Amino acid sequence: MDGHKILVQRKHETEARQKAKYKAESRERLKKIAAKKIQTTMIGALDSIEKHFETFWNDDELLKEKYEIIRQEILDRGNDQIRKLNTEIDQYEVEWLRYNLKLNVRGVNRT
Repeated sequence: MDGHKILVQRKHETEARQKAKYKAESRERLKKIAAKKIQTTMIGALDSIEKHFETFWNDDELLKEKYEIIRQEILDRGNDQIRKLNTEIDQYEVEWLRYNLKLNVRGVNRT
């Protein structure tokens, strides 16, 4: 009977390790997705600025320099927020619930 208890205990330990690993992977997945969304927002905003104001700084070097300073500040602040978000996410247990799809199968009448 001791052999059975050992096998059951090992199974529980393995399941616990797998669950912990899954939670860690879920947390990292969330961090990656959140960071990508923040980066996309920053780059999209900068792209809009460049698209609408590019003609102004083609003729004005000072304006171009000011834009580069603003651009760097935006990127620095966004990256700082990504780091802070990652620190915040680390304080939570995260588990990706994956996508579930249930299909109901009905019997086919064969006559």
